[in-house]
Amino acid sequence: MIILDGKKVSNDIKVEISEHVKAIVSKGEKVPHLAAILVGSDGASMTYVNAKVKACELIGFKSTLIELPEYTTEDELLKKIHELNSNSDIDGFIVQLPLPKQIDEQKVLMAVDPKKDVDGFHPTNVGKMALDLPTFLPATPYGIIELLERYQIETSGKNVVVMGRSHIVGRPMSILMSQKRKAGDATVTVVHSRSKNLIEITKSADIIVAAIGISEFLTGDMVKDDVVIIDVGITRVPDATKKNGYRLAGDVHFESVSQKASYITPVPGGVGPMTIAMLLKNTLLARERHA
Repeated sequence: MIILDGKKVSNDIKVEISEHVKAIVSKGEKVPHLAAILVGSDGASMTYVNAKVKACELIGFKSTLIELPEYTTEDELLKKIHELNSNSDIDGFIVQLPLPKQIDEQKVLMAVDPKKDVDGFHPTNVGKMALDLPTFLPATPYGIIELLERYQIETSGKNVVVMGRSHIVGRPMSILMSQKRKAGDATVTVVHSRSKNLIEITKSADIIVAAIGISEFLTGDMVKDDVVIIDVGITRVPDATKKNGYRLAGDVHFESVSQKASYITPVPGGVGPMTIAMLLKNTLLARERHA
């Protein structure tokens, strides 16, 4: 069993991007600039955004963090988005999700200029992705594709089961894996809360992408030998033995599934770091398109 080390691969990608940035600087050109909007003080969101800002500093990007209070109105947030859309110094920006309940997430995502949508969530970019046209790929599915490619995992003709149908991971993942690409050409099945004969489906899978948000849902008795496991989930599970009172768990029961898997991503340290690396890659792409 081989661990798919997202932390190592993401660091490799950051080194590659930083070399690119050094070349840009040596020519006296503008370095990429990523902005992030954070509304409220959700702990997980703050940690994630701070990791993005730190990654920008590490590779030589400029970064701007815009922190807005929890009570920010939808109109105030939309005004801030329009400001970033028209700011030529900003190459790409993200609006950290989830947003407070008084704000319509869909309305916010629609307001982001598709040319600066480095999260790849705007319908224009989702449509281009579905049609296999050049665009920003959603960062998490993009990171998974990159991980599969760099570990040279064969996907052509394989049975891939994607667990979950979210717009952020499940649905784009199913599209990308079915396309003609290095980590693609697969036969893809999407399962969700209404799927019947779930174990029968997961046991036939050569590759499983688990993104359903239920901690340790996929267990060893649900998979076949030599399966490749990509665990997208991350949940805080109470654990009295830990100093902080919890441990981080994925959607996969690592202990039982890893005994059968040929490759598996850990949680943490698997898909998470890859998401940030691909966000940086998208920002570099945005800067090149604006140049």
